Amino acid sequence: MRAVMALSGGMDSTGLLLRLLREGYKVSCISYEYGQKHNIELERAKLNIEYLEKNGYHVEHRIADLSSAMGIFHSALTSEDIEIPEGHYEEEQMKATVVPNRNAIFSSIIYGYALSIAIKEDTNVIIALGVHSGDHAIYPDCRPEFYDSLSESFALGNWDSERVSFELPYIDGDKESILRDSLISCQKLKLDFDTVFANTNTSYNPDKDGKSSGKSGADVERILAFHAIGRKDPIEYTASWNEVLNNALKAQLRHYVMKQNGTERPFTGEYDKHFQQGIYHCAECDKILFESESKFDSGCGWPAFSHETENAEITKLEDHSHGMTRIEVRCSGCDSHLGHLFHEHTGPRYCINSICLEFKGE
Repeated sequence: MRAVMALSGGMDSTGLLLRLLREGYKVSCISYEYGQKHNIELERAKLNIEYLEKNGYHVEHRIADLSSAMGIFHSALTSEDIEIPEGHYEEEQMKATVVPNRNAIFSSIIYGYALSIAIKEDTNVIIALGVHSGDHAIYPDCRPEFYDSLSESFALGNWDSERVSFELPYIDGDKESILRDSLISCQKLKLDFDTVFANTNTSYNPDKDGKSSGKSGADVERILAFHAIGRKDPIEYTASWNEVLNNALKAQLRHYVMKQNGTERPFTGEYDKHFQQGIYHCAECDKILFESESKFDSGCGWPAFSHETENAEITKLEDHSHGMTRIEVRCSGCDSHLGHLFHEHTGPRYCINSICLEFKGE
């Protein structure tokens, strides 16, 4: 059985490589140098190829240099004047990490190489890619319909295309399911899971030593996946594991509350019993929302404010969810969900989720 795949040096493609070896494929890998700021991933890919070789698994590995072409593309991953955004993977600002047409270019090269192998070795070849459902929201070129269309177009433009097909084994999964699959692969292949994944890079903005900040969207998704399977991530971060994990959990909760209209559990928020002097800003866009003078202890389990600041202009909408009639409040700057407004006998009560706020003291 023959397979060709893209090996970025990240955890998704590394997990896929393990899976292919577990299933008995002879594998050829292509990595790409495309002017990415995080090209330490290529060094990590080499480390894993060497580790596999030492353990009796030979994998052909080639690096295609596309930096002269793709280095001119506009993206936070390739442009020095654009900073890598921080936060949850599915937040709007993460679209800055899209590299225009990247996967079409990569797939075209892989397809050509797979077709060459099919003809030269007289065999059928699968093109295996590690794209998964977690990529779909931000990256249009990671969606299944994209690859269906691409496969059809490549078949129309090549002879012997019936010998090559795309395989996307993780397309309905996520990083957690990839890690769980990799645990099975490592056990069967007699490889050390921590060694393999210490030799990967997921961060878009590692420091000069290759350490991840734990704050980019890709970092957050990775950290949450390791946490979900009950393991500590074996790579080095610029902060402790507990610190980066807490940051990732906070980013996850913030996305759930502010972008999916969720609610944090009562009495758990950072600002429920917080009464320092200062200003409360929107955690998403930094718009000033409340002053400390308006904050009071309502006993409800969430931060309560009697009134908003003069220029907050908080949006108020009727909310009939959960069989209730309430007034939802949203930030007028970024349209993020904040909480609800209640009119009680003592006056207005803005009931706000702590995770939606950032406090700046006087």
